Amino acid sequence: MSTTQSPPATGSAAAGGPEPTGTRRRRASRATDRGASRAFRWLATGAGALILVTLVAVAVFLIVKAWPAMTMPSDELVEKVGLLRNSTSLLDYVGPLIFGTVLAAALALILAVPVAIGIALFISHYAPRRLANVLGYVVDLLAAVPSVVYGLWGALVLSPLVQPVWAWLNENLGWFPLFAGKVSPTARVLLTVAIVLAVMILPIITAVSREVFLQTPRLHEEAALALGATRWEMIRTAVLPFGRSGVISAAMLGLGRALGETMAVLMILSPGFLYSFRVLEAGQQQSIAANIAAQFPEADPLGVSTLIATGLALFVITLVVNMAARAIVARRKDFSGAN
Repeated sequence: MSTTQSPPATGSAAAGGPEPTGTRRRRASRATDRGASRAFRWLATGAGALILVTLVAVAVFLIVKAWPAMTMPSDELVEKVGLLRNSTSLLDYVGPLIFGTVLAAALALILAVPVAIGIALFISHYAPRRLANVLGYVVDLLAAVPSVVYGLWGALVLSPLVQPVWAWLNENLGWFPLFAGKVSPTARVLLTVAIVLAVMILPIITAVSREVFLQTPRLHEEAALALGATRWEMIRTAVLPFGRSGVISAAMLGLGRALGETMAVLMILSPGFLYSFRVLEAGQQQSIAANIAAQFPEADPLGVSTLIATGLALFVITLVVNMAARAIVARRKDFSGAN
């Protein structure tokens, strides 16, 4: 009677035998992958923490430097700081600057968002692909133009061109608060600044909106067209709802740029410190960033502290705007491409 013997065990199955080379390589590869994954995780965590640390550091710097002006009694501060000669307190000085900053940025956003959405839709859904690529590059190049160049263009080229338009608006629509008052003969007014700011934020809003519109699921668009919708109806029912959150995010990015713009506003606007909606009249408004750039070289230490206090107000405004944008996007994400 014959017996069948099993083959001798090899590799790890053999007691005390050497481990196969392939198994050792796989184990070493897994160990390397785990180490790389752990390193990348810590790197990503560190990058996220660095953003928070930087934000806190900026806030602490602004509070520390602005503290002398914020804690000094109003009458003593007004007496010592020449910047406050026409104000009764620090709040009385900062208030008109906040008003001018928000008004200029809001007007720029109102002018830029419809144009940016139209350009983004044309590039993503109407233009031939070759023309769309060229237009995309041209729009992106606008973001590379320095703000000083925009300021020169606005002061030397745009202002003379729009002055007759502002005169016509004042003559025919002067009953509306924005167009009331005496029109500046140089057109170096807030509405001219708003147009320049709108051109400056146009590339940001257009680029983000274009990419969001291009991410619309093809099946959604084809389903709308299959049901008999025209191209505009397809865009209205499929593309715009999908990209709503992205457009809001793009608009908030542009608003942040407009709020902090310095040189263009400084070179164009004839400043004033009033709570005035008259955007065609000179000497009415001023922005925080432009005022800091104009007053900083001649300010004494307490004056610098006052200017930094206005910068702290701009920092808070920017945080509030971004938090509001995040809340809007989070509320609408279930109905758009953000989910």
